[in-house]
Amino acid sequence: MDQKRRKNISKFMSLVLRHSPEIIGLKLDDQGWADVQELMGKAARKGQRFSMEELLEVVAECEKQRFALNEDHTRIRANQGHSIDVSLDLETATPPEYLYHGTVGKFMQAIRQEGLRKMSRHHVHLSEQRDTATAVGARRGQPVILTVHSGRMFRDGITFFRSANNVWLTDNVPAKYIEF
Repeated sequence: MDQKRRKNISKFMSLVLRHSPEIIGLKLDDQGWADVQELMGKAARKGQRFSMEELLEVVAECEKQRFALNEDHTRIRANQGHSIDVSLDLETATPPEYLYHGTVGKFMQAIRQEGLRKMSRHHVHLSEQRDTATAVGARRGQPVILTVHSGRMFRDGITFFRSANNVWLTDNVPAKYIEF
């Protein structure tokens, strides 16, 4: 499958599994899992056809590992980034001393005043690698990389989670923990 097709399927699955399952009439359970055959069938009825082989390739080849399959590949879910109410059953984790967040300049004034907020998502997303944060920020323009004092936040009682694809999650990052 070519990269463009893989990207289109991935974007569609992100939309349906993270934000709007109702657009195809898909039901997710409380942890965000969907039946793979139901996903494929309902997607096809809305004009988005893909095979099981293509779905498996999207899951395996996604650099950000956005999706997880159960062991027998009958259920699928997004690893994080939901704007819908799901419980990912994430366990708390001790973060490294520093994590990074990629954004763009137009948000800097608000971030300086309010810190990083989860907005419509369940959590603020942070990465261990500056390169990953740079790629995230670059999706919206010239990236600005913020260094978050995550170790200090954790010692101050702020909870962190780590998703299955190694994205660090927290409810918010107050401005006092951010290097601008």
